[in-house]
Amino acid sequence: MSARNPGTTLDLEWISKVRVNTHAVLKRAQHIQGQKIPKKQWQAAWLLKAVTCIDLTTLAGDDTPSNVHRLCLKAIQPVRHDLLRAVDMHNKGVTTAAVCVYPSRVADAVKSLKAANSSLPVASVATGFPAGQTPLETRLQEVRLAVADGAAEIDIVINRTLAITGEWEALYDEIREFREACGDAHMKTILAIGELGTFTNVYKASLVAMMAGSDFIKTSTGKESVNATYPVAIVMVRAIRDYFLCTGHKVGFKPAGGIRTAQESLVWLSLIKEELGNDWLCPLLFRLGASSLLADIERQIYHHVTGQYAAYHELPMA
Repeated sequence: MSARNPGTTLDLEWISKVRVNTHAVLKRAQHIQGQKIPKKQWQAAWLLKAVTCIDLTTLAGDDTPSNVHRLCLKAIQPVRHDLLRAVDMHNKGVTTAAVCVYPSRVADAVKSLKAANSSLPVASVATGFPAGQTPLETRLQEVRLAVADGAAEIDIVINRTLAITGEWEALYDEIREFREACGDAHMKTILAIGELGTFTNVYKASLVAMMAGSDFIKTSTGKESVNATYPVAIVMVRAIRDYFLCTGHKVGFKPAGGIRTAQESLVWLSLIKEELGNDWLCPLLFRLGASSLLADIERQIYHHVTGQYAAYHELPMA
């Protein structure tokens, strides 16, 4: 993994000065969405890049060891071998970036990946996901247990109440504790942007999360009514850019929730390339949180190779 963000002391003066120009953000988002997307082999190459940045996720109440096992196999071989061979990518080690599961399924995922001789990291949501409304000690313990079971990455949720009411010191302290509980596991901090109210609040929460030592900031749990949107992403990545210019520490970005089509994944890659530059176009600094996105990307690559669209049953989960 990349060099970690050690965090900084909490700079309340910087946070208090934040003002986000909503009109400018919306205009920029519209521009990024309206851009032409690459075609043919260039599109296939970008789509495979998107695959390598996916945190392949299952967060269902009925998750079992067997469907986690299937998910792991799909993460290791995300695109059919014959399709990768057709675009000369069969020996380039194309996998997703990680597998993301609930804490109680971490051991299953670790076991499946180990059995398949894969070094793919397991990410676990924790800290009372998705609402973050359990007692602090319970949330910390959940992080520790997931790490003990072999999670290399922890996706934490912030206590939205603290962000909404502007209790930035309390939020900073809490995230610092989560970072400590993560140990060597990388920490992705979910802001649940759909519940933060304003772009200014999203920017402030992004800054606090980075100052507290987050390795990534992530838009959503996928369980809110508003998830990853392009305007919110612009606000978050500009906070990442400002933090980098101020500290020299690169923090990753993960949009999650509602990202389902290959076309959308291309817009996300374009947004990152334009706002943060090529350095961020890699799984060390950019992830897409998704469960159904991969199926659509594989269909598009099938179409590129064969000229036809596959039925979903022709591209099974594993």
